[in-house]
Amino acid sequence: MGSHPLPVPITSAGREGLAALLERPGRAVVGFDFDGTLAEIVPDPDQARAHPGAVPALSRLAPKVRSAAVITGRPAEVAVRYGGFAGAEGLDGLVVLGLYGAERWDAASGALQAPEPHPGVAAVQAELPAVLEEHGASQGTWIEDKGRAVAVHTRRAEDPQATFERLRAPLHALAERHGLIVEPGRLVLELRPPGMDKGVALTEYVRRTGAETVLYAGDDLGDLAAFAAVERLRAEGVPGVLVCSGSTEVTELAKRADLVVDGPAGVVELLSALADAVGGDAP
Repeated sequence: MGSHPLPVPITSAGREGLAALLERPGRAVVGFDFDGTLAEIVPDPDQARAHPGAVPALSRLAPKVRSAAVITGRPAEVAVRYGGFAGAEGLDGLVVLGLYGAERWDAASGALQAPEPHPGVAAVQAELPAVLEEHGASQGTWIEDKGRAVAVHTRRAEDPQATFERLRAPLHALAERHGLIVEPGRLVLELRPPGMDKGVALTEYVRRTGAETVLYAGDDLGDLAAFAAVERLRAEGVPGVLVCSGSTEVTELAKRADLVVDGPAGVVELLSALADAVGGDAP
């Protein structure tokens, strides 16, 4: 062990998952959400950047495991840019699954695979300003164009939580009209095409890599699907560890986690501790 002590999961399933990861790191997939997990939550999503320790810690751990993946609601290319992942030493095996797995960026090739935009996204975008105005939410509410999805942020509104709650029903109705779904997050409502979530993305990735152990760290409601996927994999005999990135805003995640760490800084500490603890390299 190095200078970073490894935290002990509070559940027996989590302890079993961690033991399996430490015993056979070369057969493990480690997956991470981006915002709130590898990067601090900030009022303006365009200003989000990976924690300064994230890339160095990932660069130490990634070569020792089967694969490392970032699974995010952001477009993959944005997460790569804000994360500083491109060309980072030790991260040539990193994969970024963007827009809940609809997009895939591979560090090894720098190639991005992305689907055609859903026609409902442009339709929703055209109608959104009027819907926000009708429900008295235009002041401080911010629309983010994600290309293949659109997000409404209420963090800058005068009463962020009340605005968020007030917009839930009208945005659900708008999304439904155009064949989209609403993904709620921490003071953000995202309208996006159905069919992909972080659970689907993580499960497919674990199967594709042939991993025998999985660790996933997240902080938001969108990560519940990934937590559920790890729980299903555990029921199939694939050990797993669920990590919650110090979320006081999303208590459901903390309740289901095997480990709760103190936000992105805690995630970086965990990555460093894992890198210290796994002496072996990938087979």
